[in-house]
Amino acid sequence: MSVTLDDITRYRIVPVVVLNDAANASGLGDALVAGGLPVAEVTFRTAAAADSIKVLAKRDDILVGAGTVRSVAQVEQAVDAGASFIVSPGLKVEVVKRAQELGVPVLPGAVTPTEIMLAHDLGLTTVKFFPANVYGGASAIKALSAPFGGTQFIPTGGVNAANLGEFLGLSCIPAVGGSWMVPAKAVDGGEFDKITKLSREAMDLVAQLSGGDK
Repeated sequence: MSVTLDDITRYRIVPVVVLNDAANASGLGDALVAGGLPVAEVTFRTAAAADSIKVLAKRDDILVGAGTVRSVAQVEQAVDAGASFIVSPGLKVEVVKRAQELGVPVLPGAVTPTEIMLAHDLGLTTVKFFPANVYGGASAIKALSAPFGGTQFIPTGGVNAANLGEFLGLSCIPAVGGSWMVPAKAVDGGEFDKITKLSREAMDLVAQLSGGDK
């Protein structure tokens, strides 16, 4: 089954997960599903990333992608493991093209007009905005959306429950990336009930915000 950007952004939040041990992947998946947030971006920051993606990709109740992908080799490793989408912290042409060749959606980081224009040249209209808290947050994205109408941004970095409304209140933001519902200590410690609770609270907040004026 091919995955679309709509599939990735369906829940308005993409949990950004750091897994140091693939043995925790199954429990994490159970927790996210139970919390009503069945999607995960597993970052390639640890040696356990590929094996963790393999565990989650075998399930039919969660959408799993690979994050912090910085090289063509990592794109291939992630897709081989079963990743349904690729997220990169920056815009590297070879990374984008390889993901496109393999038929998986790719979200490169782009925070400047030049980077956004390059993304457009590569056929992309949705980019990651990272780190959002460093590059001006929601106000910067709002300003960039004026000259780049039709471009969608997925901010990640410093996004949390307190400022979620600022981001989701913009029509050019279909979803955010965040880790507040999957804290690393809880993942490492197997505190899956906590992750379920935080995920459910995040989805409740999205539901409350969904009636807001965009």
